[in-house]
Amino acid sequence: MKRYITAVTCLALCAPMLLPPQFGAGQAFAAVGSGNGNGNGNVGAGNGNNNGNGNTGTANGNGNGNGNVGNGNGNDNGNANAGTANGNGNGNGNTGNGNGNHNGNHNAGTLNGNGNGNGNAGTGNGNHNGNRNTGFGNGNGNGNGNTGTANGNHNGNRNTGTGNGNGNGNGNTGTANGDHNGNRNTGIANGNGNGNGNVGLGNGNWNGNHNVGIANGNANGNGTPDANGNLGYHNTGTGNIGAFNGSTGNIGAFNGNGNTSPTSGNGNLGSFNGNFNGGMFDGNGNIGSGNGNFNGNP
Repeated sequence: MKRYITAVTCLALCAPMLLPPQFGAGQAFAAVGSGNGNGNGNVGAGNGNNNGNGNTGTANGNGNGNGNVGNGNGNDNGNANAGTANGNGNGNGNTGNGNGNHNGNHNAGTLNGNGNGNGNAGTGNGNHNGNRNTGFGNGNGNGNGNTGTANGNHNGNRNTGTGNGNGNGNGNTGTANGDHNGNRNTGIANGNGNGNGNVGLGNGNWNGNHNVGIANGNANGNGTPDANGNLGYHNTGTGNIGAFNGSTGNIGAFNGNGNTSPTSGNGNLGSFNGNFNGGMFDGNGNIGSGNGNFNGNP
């Protein structure tokens, strides 16, 4: 039991390493505190306000509302979270009007509501994602990297359990794509990787909601993969769906990163699986959240 607790704590504290440096979360976590690194480097009017407030616990509400350009971007993110490593890295790097607002709030537990509403361009994208989740590894990596109008909104909210509602509503182009995915799931690894990479009008909406059990409602309503077979935002490797995934064939968010071998961190479903492995054939095929990390290291 002691080793499990240590691994979970280490994963929570290493989570900022999985976010792009411009989000400002890495520096904020250095003090293992809450409410740090918010509302910096914005240009325009009404950007980066009311972020990282009213959190209790450890490492909550950091790195929100930074580096936005335009009007009314990156506001009301990372507030009123309780537990460990919730509501971080939301509402950053948006361009335009009304993007990246109301993300990563009112979560309780561990590793919920992180990495939502970032890197959007246009109007009304990446809002109301990753809120009011309870449990472990829910509501992460939603509503990022959308271009156009009203894309990537209302994803990854009100999930309970483990590894639900991650990697939805990312990388869409057009109008009203990738909305209302991965909400109100209960159980393990439900409602992940929906509504990503669509182009046009009204695509990839209302997928992966209200599931109960294990591994239901995943990878629906997605568009055409990029040249590497990825769908979503800030994925490396090949064949990944969602956001902030590496290696191969992962679905959700923050899976398969920081591995030394391409044989590690593959085929995971959920969030924060298969990361930081130093050997070969480590951290593959996990379902849920917080599995297969930190194996085979010197």
